Amino acid sequence: MLSPQEMEGRFDLLASESKEYAVFLVEPGGKLLCWNPGAERLFGYRAEEIIGQHFSRFFSPEDVRNGQPEYELKTAADEGRSDSVRWQVRKDGTRFWCQSVVTPLLDETKQARSFARVMHDLTESQATEAQRQRADGLAEANRNKEEFMALLSHELRSPLSPIVNALSILRQMRTNDPIIENAGHIIDRQVSQMVRLVDDLLDITRITKGKLRLTKEKVELRVIANHAAETTRTLMEARKHEFSVALPTQPIWVEADPARMEQVVVNLLNNAAKYTDTGGLIRMTVSQEADDAVIRVRDNGVGIAPDLLPKVFDLFTQVDGSLGRSYGGLGIGLALARNLVEMQDGRLLAQSGGLGKGSEFTVKLPVVAGAPGQEAKTDLEPGRRTGRSLRVLVVEDNVDAADSLSMLLRLYGHDVQVARTGPTALEMALASRPDVVLLDIGLPGMDGYQVAKRLREGPGFKDVMLCALTGYTPSEADRLRHQESGFDHYFVKPVSLEKLTEVFNTV
Repeated sequence: MLSPQEMEGRFDLLASESKEYAVFLVEPGGKLLCWNPGAERLFGYRAEEIIGQHFSRFFSPEDVRNGQPEYELKTAADEGRSDSVRWQVRKDGTRFWCQSVVTPLLDETKQARSFARVMHDLTESQATEAQRQRADGLAEANRNKEEFMALLSHELRSPLSPIVNALSILRQMRTNDPIIENAGHIIDRQVSQMVRLVDDLLDITRITKGKLRLTKEKVELRVIANHAAETTRTLMEARKHEFSVALPTQPIWVEADPARMEQVVVNLLNNAAKYTDTGGLIRMTVSQEADDAVIRVRDNGVGIAPDLLPKVFDLFTQVDGSLGRSYGGLGIGLALARNLVEMQDGRLLAQSGGLGKGSEFTVKLPVVAGAPGQEAKTDLEPGRRTGRSLRVLVVEDNVDAADSLSMLLRLYGHDVQVARTGPTALEMALASRPDVVLLDIGLPGMDGYQVAKRLREGPGFKDVMLCALTGYTPSEADRLRHQESGFDHYFVKPVSLEKLTEVFNTV
């Protein structure tokens, strides 16, 4: 059997060979007896300057006050081992996260002659764990953000629906009162702006998640530019801008999603109108340059500072600063436009001579060959009003939304009934079979999916047109559920009269 001196000698030999772990011996009173190279590397002390000192200097002041060093030795003596994970202090005062194990070296009488303390630096692993936790936290925050965005879209769209419907009703009322007419124009412009902001916000969220899908087709670029110009003309006139559009005499064909490309051009024109003073000049040109189809939007507005120009397409960037004014918006329009253009193999470029010198935004898309005499597939004209009277059941718990929609449909000659709940809708539908059911998804109690399923199961309802109305942008799971529930169409609020009329024409 080895003597205590021989055991400590062999321990010194083993400790000297270990550089990955810090190892030292302390006497029962806590003073250091030996010190290995690993301890020197970890703590920064040389053996000659630390041996004989009390090992409590490696602990934080809080642990020293709480008696942690003495507790480790006592626990090791009583239980044969003491484990801890805590902060330790280096010679230079910095701290590191450390795992330590203290074991006693016993003499012939089974009493602790000394204690061995073995330590391992966990700082790197702790950093890795912290990074994992931060990544998990960011992922959770992102999920919460997406849920919030979906809820926000619903809460914003729900009040927009009755406003749009009420505005459509007012437009059917003939009046020569300029005040009422002007008030209608103001409401129209502001509601359109709110709808655009909500749509932009949701679109950029879907792009960042990789869930935005495009429906590409061969489309004539002049059609897109012309409709975008008509869409923004009201805003241009309201701000008294001098707005001109130059289109080529020959068609220019591109492979693109026509609705999304119109959204891009409308975004650029709205941006030009917003950042150009009243009475300013805005010009849009469409041309072909080599193999590129090009749309340019130029203005003589506030311009872009040179330091901001490289960041103008970044999310939440706003051109505002030097003129001391706020032009509103969320700072996502240009980021959305660039992403939409790049998703269609194009480029969106920005130029400006500086503040006060206007801006120019250029969209470039690859030109594709068009068949001789081919007409544009995409005609964005609104659907014609139907002359046929239909029996329509509106199921909506929002009183204003239901009443305004029913009033609007009655103005167009339809026989309309309104139900506020799912069970009431089923009773009314069975009593008087409708041609069309406009059914809100978010009903209290029995939701729209359940109502649609029950209607489809009823006798004589196989050919009834069921249209879902929702404030949420449908996900793929929602689309599948719409189909499984028997819906023929779904509309995201606020639904336009033109869309409803187009669908009604198919009944």
